[in-house]
Amino acid sequence: MPESNEAANHMCFGCSPRNPIGLKLVFESDGDICRTTFVAGTEHQSWNGVMHGGLLATILDEVMAQWLISRQQSAMTAEMTTRFINPVPIGVPITIESRQVADKRRLFLMEASATLPDGAVAAKATAKFVPYNI
Repeated sequence: MPESNEAANHMCFGCSPRNPIGLKLVFESDGDICRTTFVAGTEHQSWNGVMHGGLLATILDEVMAQWLISRQQSAMTAEMTTRFINPVPIGVPITIESRQVADKRRLFLMEASATLPDGAVAAKATAKFVPYNI
């Protein structure tokens, strides 16, 4: 059976397995939490041995969006605030989790965090997502 046009064109930087330069994130849902893990390689660094903050913010955004997608909500990021707390070393697995804070019908309020293996929080984000129809 031929692929749908949508599947053939799915090149999301965060989650598509087809994007050759993408992050290829895989998500799981656990109750009201959406989760992914990531190990930054040297190609993901800014300072020597430290993951680039922009990529960490991208993953925080992706896990919040995926929480909505997994619940059949088509929405895009309208506003996002990220607080970087601890550096993420290259080669160290991090766990990124999101949850919904509020559903205001035309605005979804979300939050996410990235945690190091020792339990230290590397970064936190809050975001507002707006529904859309394509």
